[in-house]
Amino acid sequence: MAEELTIGFRFYPTEDELVAFYLRNQLEGRSDESMHRVIPVLDVFEVEPSHLPNVAGERCRGDAEQWFFFVPRQEREARGGRPSRTTGVGYWKATGSPGPVISKDNRMIGVKKTMVFYTGKAPTGRKTKWKMNEYKAVDETLNFSTIPKLRHEFSLCRVYITSGSSRAFDRRPVGSFQTERMLTSDVGVAETSFRVGSSPETSMSGGEHVDLSVNTEMVDGLTEPMWEWEQLNWS
Repeated sequence: MAEELTIGFRFYPTEDELVAFYLRNQLEGRSDESMHRVIPVLDVFEVEPSHLPNVAGERCRGDAEQWFFFVPRQEREARGGRPSRTTGVGYWKATGSPGPVISKDNRMIGVKKTMVFYTGKAPTGRKTKWKMNEYKAVDETLNFSTIPKLRHEFSLCRVYITSGSSRAFDRRPVGSFQTERMLTSDVGVAETSFRVGSSPETSMSGGEHVDLSVNTEMVDGLTEPMWEWEQLNWS
């Protein structure tokens, strides 16, 4: 029988904690049953978004705002192909530019991509309120000067529904290190400076969001960031 949780219990991680602790432990084989009761392993791209809350970790299944999953690399990715983002009724489409995940000590530890779910077939699908943040960790065993190398064995996905009001995870108190600042030489990604500001749509760490000025190109009929696909080698 599942352990009964205290009323009001919430899994309430920052982006730093998601990448530096949860995703890093999963990548290094240090995760266990207790962690998977919060973040299970699941290929979210094989499941319709409306079904994901029912297969979330048992400790987060009652959450009405967000759900987390470790997503293994697809077999087609391992063979050098592009991952499938299509379900039975629609597809996930990347939106905006990828952004770095910054640790408390001002290091780039990962990258975040935001996706929106569309019903129907590309490029004429209908946009829904389902959104996802996909996190990948930087390979810290390698030294990089401009373009980081990402770990692809697992990503960590946060699925949520866009709402017209502020969500609880957007209202998390902001620490002093998260105040608006300019990240320049400390974070070298394609020699680009990152400005950290406020964004209630994509925030995880108390409203922190990173805007990157990048060019875009058409990939498979969809607009994707050049920096993400060409320089970062996301997939």
